[in-house]
Amino acid sequence: MPSGDVLVLIDESGRVVEWGRPAEELFGWSAEQAVGQSVTALMRVVAADDEWRRERLPDAAAVLVKPVMRGTSVVWQVLAAGDTVSRQDVAILKAMFTQSPVVLHVLDDQLRVVRMGSATRAPHDTPVRDLLGKQFTEACELEDPEEEAAVARRVLENGAPVVNRLVRGVKAPGLRKRRLHSVSYFRLEGSHGDVLGLVASTVDVTERENAQNRLALLDMVRTRVGHRRNVMNVCQELVDAVVPAFAGIADVEVVEDVVRGEEPPLVPVHRNVPLRRAAFKGHVPAHPVGDVGPLPTGSPFAHVLSDLRPRLVSLAEDTSWLAADPARADAVRRSGAHSLIVAPLVLHGQALGVVSFYRHQHEDPFDEDDVAVASAMCAHAALCVGYARQYMREWIIASTVQRRLLPQQPAPQPTVEISPLHLPCPEGGGAWFDTIALPGARTALIVGDVAGQGIPAAIMMGLLRTAVHTLAALDLQPDELLARLSDTTARLAAARAALPPTDPLNREPLTARCAIAIYDPVDLTCTIARAGLPEPVAVFPDGTSAGLAVPPGPPLAGRDTAPFPATTVDLPEGSVLAMGTAALADMFLAPSGPLRPLLDGAGTKPLPNLSDDIAHALTNSHGTGETLMLLARTKALPTDRVLTRSLPADPEAAPIARAAARRQLETWGVDEETAFTTELIVSELVGNAIRYGAPPLQLRLIFDRMLTCEVSDTAPSAPHVKHARTIDETGRGLFIIASLADQWGTRYQAQGKTVWAEQATGASALST
Repeated sequence: MPSGDVLVLIDESGRVVEWGRPAEELFGWSAEQAVGQSVTALMRVVAADDEWRRERLPDAAAVLVKPVMRGTSVVWQVLAAGDTVSRQDVAILKAMFTQSPVVLHVLDDQLRVVRMGSATRAPHDTPVRDLLGKQFTEACELEDPEEEAAVARRVLENGAPVVNRLVRGVKAPGLRKRRLHSVSYFRLEGSHGDVLGLVASTVDVTERENAQNRLALLDMVRTRVGHRRNVMNVCQELVDAVVPAFAGIADVEVVEDVVRGEEPPLVPVHRNVPLRRAAFKGHVPAHPVGDVGPLPTGSPFAHVLSDLRPRLVSLAEDTSWLAADPARADAVRRSGAHSLIVAPLVLHGQALGVVSFYRHQHEDPFDEDDVAVASAMCAHAALCVGYARQYMREWIIASTVQRRLLPQQPAPQPTVEISPLHLPCPEGGGAWFDTIALPGARTALIVGDVAGQGIPAAIMMGLLRTAVHTLAALDLQPDELLARLSDTTARLAAARAALPPTDPLNREPLTARCAIAIYDPVDLTCTIARAGLPEPVAVFPDGTSAGLAVPPGPPLAGRDTAPFPATTVDLPEGSVLAMGTAALADMFLAPSGPLRPLLDGAGTKPLPNLSDDIAHALTNSHGTGETLMLLARTKALPTDRVLTRSLPADPEAAPIARAAARRQLETWGVDEETAFTTELIVSELVGNAIRYGAPPLQLRLIFDRMLTCEVSDTAPSAPHVKHARTIDETGRGLFIIASLADQWGTRYQAQGKTVWAEQATGASALST
């Protein structure tokens, strides 16, 4: 039977004046039979005939009786209220309004309460009957009643239901926290689509939402805290994660020894142990971040570090322990903080620090469940701080090792001005540079890099740097020096691979790169070879710059066994040679690099200023990784400091060479003893060249920081010291040279060799 169909029309005396077709179908009487009859008599007949009622009527027939005006008289209209309602339906509706935890409010089209569940807890314990007719928002006392009224009106207007809307209620007297409700709105419509009102259902979901929020907060802390390897950064990650999700203010204080990577103090922590303010968020801090000092005695912070037990503290203006820390008391007062949780950062029974969580102003106070959440968050943060402390300790050791292995202050070279730039990465690395004085006033400029971080990279860098110094003493050309250095690196890599499988280094490949340039201030040339590093750049005195076309070589100890080709280029006096690690390849050394203009036009700029400009640009570019650059400005050795003389390939060469050396030494003001020794060395070098070498012969004396005697010939044979017997008349030349000179050696060229010997010069000669 459709809802809204007219069944019967009854006059004021109770007699039927109209009997509709739906009534004929329902009761079985025609209009002629029913009109004029008393409705009471008709219903009495229905009630007396049980068999007819069971056949013709369902369990219950829902009807709607309402008065209507007909002329000046009032008649009663009986309408069908809808489909048949069973006893079970009635029971369900009764249970929903009296026993269900889902509180139902039936509202009219003005959002007034027309019915509500009897199990509803009315505000201020007001009887439910007193709330009927009031606005829905007044009956429920929601935090933002205007917003909820607007949502309900939208549902009335468009009919689209709003489901599970989280709404916070006002704080009720006697409760520490406000309740959270899930509110849903559904529009009520008649059979013809007319709007009758709303049904608003509310469910208290405070505990459910709090549990979900705690889980989400812990997951966020585990996800966001611990990405960095610095203690201060880890603490900042913690406060960023918990404010404002958990607390309005968060403050982390860490034991100063932990920040420096040292062992934490024993528990209970002594009252004089200093703590560093590592991170803060939420309001004006009592002490600035980075401030170091002990915790106030008698405060909950000090108590927590004594027994490692978290505290839940209520704050008020008369809280006694705040008097011991006036700055903190003032910050608490200005922020309006009223609730505090103090939790320790503890790892393996060791106290790392303390975390303070504050809620202020209109935030709900903490409870014991919040203490458990704070303890769980601090447990994860303590683990991350512990890892950061261990990393900090290793980083400090690695940085110290690297600083000690690098040249503390490059030795000044008379023919090269040096300005190194080293920007280490936070993890520490294996980049290094060197300047090594070579015979003949030459200087070796070296830049190298060992892949990896920490102590292993620093130690490997030290080993390779030592190997370079050892090989440089052999006066090798850059390509041959790199080849032997690569062999040394391969042996070190094999030793690393032979470590036990449990050693972490066993799984780390050894990768190293190096570039070597040897500058000759006499010829104004530079011979360069590189292994895995970018090609160097030369800035000429006129300000123009150009990449030096040095063929690339493979990394040291790489699988590629290609040679390390060397290139010799001319470098005019005053040129700047820039060599760097791979991190600079795209920014500086490449022709189109964004920072390349810093090198262009730097021909006459002081190297320290140029180095500072580059360091500033690299800092602003936010580059990652370790960066090292070596800047070297070339100088020419004055021509009056060099003697070059061609010699005949016969016995007359020795006296000619001695006479030329004697005259030049007198010009330089060399003392007699040094001059006599030099003449003897020259005589023996020339004699060996005549006896074992091949023409043409050349004598060269170089007077710089050392007095160098060089004799060149075109024979490829290698001289070696002989130990002559007493009766032998020859074979003592190199033995005499080795005894008189500070050092001697052989340098090979493409055509022949040069045998050289060096002596220290006297103070009087240096002043000339």
